[in-house]
Amino acid sequence: MAQQNAFYAQSGGVTAVINASACGVVEACRESDRIGKLYAGHNGIIGALTEDLIDVSQESDEAIAALRHTPGGAFGSCRYKLKDIESHRAQYERLIEVFKAHDIGYFFYNGGGDSADTCLKVSQLSEKLGYPLTAIHVPKTVDNDLPITDNSPGFGSVAKYIATSTREAALDIASMCATSTKVFVLEVMGRHAGWIAAAGALAGNGEGEPPHLIVFPEVPFDRAAVMARVETSVKQYGYCVIVVSEGARYEDGTFLADAGNTDAFGHRQLGGVAPTLAGMIKQDLGYKYHWAVADYLQRAARHLASRTDVEQAYAVGRKAVELALEGQNAKMPAIKRISDDPYEWRIDAAPLAEVANQEKFMPREYIRDDGFGITDACRRYLSPLIQGEDFPPFDNGLPRMAELKLVKVERKLPQFTL
Repeated sequence: MAQQNAFYAQSGGVTAVINASACGVVEACRESDRIGKLYAGHNGIIGALTEDLIDVSQESDEAIAALRHTPGGAFGSCRYKLKDIESHRAQYERLIEVFKAHDIGYFFYNGGGDSADTCLKVSQLSEKLGYPLTAIHVPKTVDNDLPITDNSPGFGSVAKYIATSTREAALDIASMCATSTKVFVLEVMGRHAGWIAAAGALAGNGEGEPPHLIVFPEVPFDRAAVMARVETSVKQYGYCVIVVSEGARYEDGTFLADAGNTDAFGHRQLGGVAPTLAGMIKQDLGYKYHWAVADYLQRAARHLASRTDVEQAYAVGRKAVELALEGQNAKMPAIKRISDDPYEWRIDAAPLAEVANQEKFMPREYIRDDGFGITDACRRYLSPLIQGEDFPPFDNGLPRMAELKLVKVERKLPQFTL
């Protein structure tokens, strides 16, 4: 069978382990005698549209292996969603033209739900245009909101970081609460799903242990109930630690902190829920407070990555190539949990039609009846995902990162305007 080249791109917000998936894809492609060169899209799918390709064959085995412990998106990512095929057919046809020009027969797209949608559409159009292209979506999202897969690569490391940060900050507040700060608010990512906020609960494991309050997007925000809980915690324990999701919202769906604009995917821009909530506490209860926003730190913290997460991220990258070589198309490697304790898992193939544009929310049985914490079932689900350490190598006290050449491929087509 004649060799064909492959294309890989990263999409959306990066994670501490998306490069581990890239490592899995690259190493699996190099081991196959059916794949010629592997090209990477510079800045995600934009790299394919503009024919801005990176020749991954120019990277050494050592550099590729180092991706496994390097955060960020090594080849550049983007927030760029392809619209429907009917009204934006030219963009999809451009992708096929680029793939034809560079003899690309395998398409690996590493991202979340919107990226799964793009991967599915590319697969469908290639079939309509009569160009054989095997399209596989490689799962990634810190939000843990992809359906079918037990968890999303990238989430376990964020969960470990947030649980650790919550525990450490709580000790700080507890040591000062007699004469200083009474309330600490930590804002975490999670637009519609409260998985990251839930992970903060792993910091404690008993009555009175922080966090004393979690604000989930799935539970409508009740100011009076939240304030009552804060006041009770301060009176009982001397302080209150709160983990709040950026997507916290009122009963009518309005976000507590809406920046007033949207991103490239059409999502409302969020941020600032921690100071908003802290301000409410100051106004209603008068307590001295501090707040923090984990922001990019939570998804970039490779130094504290979960070994489970690193292994799964690498495994789905390799599995994506295996599925493609098996002739499967429009699929996503999905993690299947076999048991909680000991934690065992395998990787199955999920149809992209069942993944694209779908969101997995926190099930109600994972949220306590009072809406302010997690249940034992949720703890059993979360705990295995933060297990194990996978520290990067350090040089002169700082983590060592992969250094890539990022050699560009010569363009063969006319310029294309986005």
